[in-house]
This record gives sequence, C-alpha cells and structure tokens, in this order.
Amino acid sequence: MKKIIVSVLLVAWIAGTAAVLGQEAKPVPKVIKLDSGGKEYLRVLGGPPETSTMHAGLVTLAPGKSVGRHSTKQYEEVLVVFAGQGKMEIAGGPVLEFAQGEVLYCPPGTEHDVTNTGGSSLSYLYVVAEAKR
Repeated sequence: MKKIIVSVLLVAWIAGTAAVLGQEAKPVPKVIKLDSGGKEYLRVLGGPPETSTMHAGLVTLAPGKSVGRHSTKQYEEVLVVFAGQGKMEIAGGPVLEFAQGEVLYCPPGTEHDVTNTGGSSLSYLYVVAEAKR
C-alpha cells in the first residue's frame, strides 16, 4: 500500500512540476519487458501522457477463451500474434483466422471479438492508436 501511495504522489509531483513550469508531461522513450507473470492481461502502454495516443497490452488466452465483443471506437488496432491460433470475428463482417507470426489490422469503429481456437495458449500484443481522419 505504501508503494502505491508513493507512486501516486510521485506521478502527481511530476505532473505538478511540469504544470508549474508551463509544460505538459511528454512521452519519453522506454523499453518495456513483456512478462505477464502468468496473467491473462498485461498493460504495456497506458495512453497519454505515457504516449501521444497509443495504448497496448499483452493478452494470453487459454484454449476456447475469448476477450469478449468490443469496439475499436475512434482507434485503429493491430494485433501481433506471438503464439497459438485464433479467430477475430468482425460484427457484420468476415471471420479472420490467424496464427503465430501473423499480424491483424482492425479499422476504427469496428465491433469485434478475438477467440483462441487452438489447443494451446494464444498470446498476442494489441496496439491501438487514435485514428486521424
């Protein structure tokens, strides 16, 4: 609990210092370790001010599991498949079958679901960024 409070205070201090100096917090280069520790989801990038518009996460699904139907809203999305196989079902559209070593693209405003169709874990990194129109 102390660690969380110290972290929150540090973030608030950094944001406050930037505001006092008349600067907004800006994204900085970084290296992020992709180790989910056995969890189904690992947040990789959390969006502003950590990035300009980008969010990313590492997803690991057991056989037969899905992430659940959701929309990309104003974002476009890319999935980079590290292991396993699955399908992306597009509402009112195609079903995209995919496997390890492939990349999927999902346009803005697209309702979809991702399901593990294989016999082993499906692992992929999703990256979403606000679409410019």
